Amino acid sequence: MSVFALGLNHTTAPVDLRGRFAFTLDQLGPTLRSLRERFSLRPEAALISTCNRTELYCAAPSDLVRPAMDWLAGLGGISGTELARHTYVLEDGQAARHAFRVASGLDSMVLGEPQILGQMKQAVREADAAGTLGTTLHQLFQRSFAVAKEVRTSTEIGAHSISMAAAAVRLAGQLFEDLRDVKVLFVGAGEMIELAATHFAAKSPKAMAVANRTLERGEKLATRFGAEAMRMADLPSRLAEFDVVVSCTASSLPIIGLGAVERALKARKHRPMFMVDLAVPRDIEPEVAQLDDVYLYTVDDLSAVVQTAGEKRQAAVAQAEAIIETGVQSFVHWLDQRATVPLIQALNAQADAWRDIELARARKALARGEDIDTVLEALSRGLTQKMLHGALAELRSADAQHREQLADTVARLFLRGTSRPCGRR
Repeated sequence: MSVFALGLNHTTAPVDLRGRFAFTLDQLGPTLRSLRERFSLRPEAALISTCNRTELYCAAPSDLVRPAMDWLAGLGGISGTELARHTYVLEDGQAARHAFRVASGLDSMVLGEPQILGQMKQAVREADAAGTLGTTLHQLFQRSFAVAKEVRTSTEIGAHSISMAAAAVRLAGQLFEDLRDVKVLFVGAGEMIELAATHFAAKSPKAMAVANRTLERGEKLATRFGAEAMRMADLPSRLAEFDVVVSCTASSLPIIGLGAVERALKARKHRPMFMVDLAVPRDIEPEVAQLDDVYLYTVDDLSAVVQTAGEKRQAAVAQAEAIIETGVQSFVHWLDQRATVPLIQALNAQADAWRDIELARARKALARGEDIDTVLEALSRGLTQKMLHGALAELRSADAQHREQLADTVARLFLRGTSRPCGRR
């Protein structure tokens, strides 16, 4: 049994390829169940899907890695060979180290960003509900969450980074002289849009609006920020009103097309528009970036903006990595112990069988009226002989080359805490 992570992220795959492997929350359960049904081994499995990464975690024999990659490639409509060029495969300790770094925000585009931990926890809940989590992956992720908590409470890993939302505000501030004069439209009502709205609201823009497929949810978010709630259907006709558009939905297809933006620019007399597409797959057609008066940024475009440096940051990373390494060693030790569980279970079962045999024999002897001390002595002798029989038989049949090593092993097992007899060397 092995634990492996198979994934692609913002460092290995472009945004459009990541979009092929983006899963919404309600897709995680059915997708995981289809994986279990595909393979007779019924692997433990969990799937993490965010705008920056899609990762499949499995507890299964390591020879399942390639079939799992081919299965995942099929979901994205590409070949396994093509997918392999953009993925990483990590096993056991390396898989644990990666999971711990992801949970702690060390593998994120924004160093130390907190959203990924909540996304991982939700992914684990979905795997548990789908019945694919299992003991080994449960242990891996619970340890990931514990390590992430220690990293966040013991280090300043998140104190020196700029969030995606803050980066978007910074870029908008470079385009517009005063953000108090701009109108901002948020498309979607999820966590990323809520973060973006929080950062933009702090700059007191002239007006804000939230467009969402579910009007009730959009109204709830809009009320928090004193914004207007819009229907998604009204988006094309009202796009021209807004100087800044920030979009992040779970749509599988773009919802803001080239034609709609061209019409908006014409109505605006080509006053510039600042657009941020935080969605994977894209919410805004990529061709929009070619328009002269549009400044379009994707999550990948923002990566250079959010990179920060400095001695404090490096010290925090080093401290976090030390915490993670301790967690990895602990998990690997647990995993090694798990490998002996079948043997321990078999030994217990064998001991129980021997005990049942000797107890049944003793009860029959007592029923015949035999002396109780004689019966107890026979019971203890029978158990002792059964327990020692295998070890003694191996010692007698071992050749000279292996007998000494075997003798040491038997002595450790049966003579613990006692002096060992001296033999010829």
